[in-house]
Amino acid sequence: MVFLRKVKTASGATAVQIARREHRRDVVIEHLGSAHTEAELAALMQVGRRKIEEGQGVLDLGLEPEQDPRAAIVQAKASRLLVAVIESAWQTLGFGVINDEAFFQLVLARIVEPTSMLDAGRVLSELGLTPAHRNTFSATLRRAGQRGYRDQIAAACFRDATAWGDVSLCLYDVTTLYFEAEKEDDLRKVGYSKERRVDPQVVVGLLVDRRGFPLEIGCFEGNKAETLTMIPIIKAFQKRHGVSDMAVVADAGMLSATNLRELDQAGLRFIVGSRVTKAPVDLESHFRWHGDALSDGQLIDTITPKNRRSIENDTKKKREPVWDPEQHPGSWRAVWAYSAKRAARDGKTLTLQENRAKEVIAGEKTARTPRFVKTTNGTKTLDEASLTRARRLVGLKGYVTNIPAGVMDPDEVIGSYHDLWRVEQSFRMSKTDLRARPMFHHKRESIEAHLTIVFAALAVARYLQQRSGVSIKKLVQTLRPLQEITVSVAGQSIAAQPQIPPEAQELIDRVTH
Repeated sequence: MVFLRKVKTASGATAVQIARREHRRDVVIEHLGSAHTEAELAALMQVGRRKIEEGQGVLDLGLEPEQDPRAAIVQAKASRLLVAVIESAWQTLGFGVINDEAFFQLVLARIVEPTSMLDAGRVLSELGLTPAHRNTFSATLRRAGQRGYRDQIAAACFRDATAWGDVSLCLYDVTTLYFEAEKEDDLRKVGYSKERRVDPQVVVGLLVDRRGFPLEIGCFEGNKAETLTMIPIIKAFQKRHGVSDMAVVADAGMLSATNLRELDQAGLRFIVGSRVTKAPVDLESHFRWHGDALSDGQLIDTITPKNRRSIENDTKKKREPVWDPEQHPGSWRAVWAYSAKRAARDGKTLTLQENRAKEVIAGEKTARTPRFVKTTNGTKTLDEASLTRARRLVGLKGYVTNIPAGVMDPDEVIGSYHDLWRVEQSFRMSKTDLRARPMFHHKRESIEAHLTIVFAALAVARYLQQRSGVSIKKLVQTLRPLQEITVSVAGQSIAAQPQIPPEAQELIDRVTH
């Protein structure tokens, strides 16, 4: 039995297909296209019915089937506006230096409707383009590494960043991308996953400017420690562009003595988040002279030891030391801030952890030993001392830097650190809007090429978001349905242009002017 099948796509459109039922499964015979409006859906359904009728066969009675000569048949549809907007951004960023249409098509498909390389042809066809053959796409993945596409994209991104402002402050973070695979290899390894996945993965480091615009991306083995990824990425960025004067901002996960020492030795400034467990040592002098009662918004500018063996803060002095690299060779500058809102949030978290610890001690819950539970001779008890210390530090957030107070005041240090949400947002875009994961590639060159495509797509998406003021998802959803439709009427082809709503025209104007 042959029938018409309607399927919702990831973009919210309705795909119309001719299918037949075989062994309790629907087998697609032909994909007719995707509709974004009721009119388009009706036209596709009409085309589908005629195709099915033609294939069913008719009794030969010597009569010609009746056909309305005025009937309009949809021949083709094309989202030319959307493609033109993305291509305009591609050229403006300077990515046109990569003279590879298949590579552009893969980036375009990832921005519009992220899917597998094999399914990219469908997306491109629905946009009105003639997609490259899948063998050409595979060859493009090989060319991406051989011809240095990522280097060319990184150079273009750097030019845009410096034209927009500067790269004196860059943000760094890492994420993991997992694979639909069972076995590990030299690159894809099972490692630490915040989502507690046990799939093979790779670790991806991303360096962005203060807007969240991507500057450098790197791929590491899935079991590599996050702290070991930052220096290689930053050194690659410096070598590529000859940058020496810059500050790097990273979260507490990057806080290792080796990282900070290497950054400082390279002449780079840094701002990293500190762990709250360091507060008792850093603030020992303050607590002694002023107590631990802090006011909302209070800042304490002091020093923190580079390692536990070199504590230079003299607690006998009431005044906090002003960090100086010559006077305090064994310390970094530390800025601690207290927030009443953070204290309330931290307090609730500690109460939940305390209650969970008590439930485990009482045998009401079985779980891995939670925080604030200590075991002595096989007996579990509540770690009152640790809980008391933790409650004393609620509301505090620390920042470690090698930038003197005369160059950057405490508020600016904290403000720069808070810009880290932009790199986190870029990672969220890559994993949701652009769906960088899961990955199905298994060769290193294909994995690196996939990241190059994601890198380019992220740059284009960031550019379009900045210019339009809306998310890339909203931009695509607004422009994709505005299609140029070619219809056949009485044997003649007529191209019908879409009617552009005012809000869509406003988006187009923002991006292209």
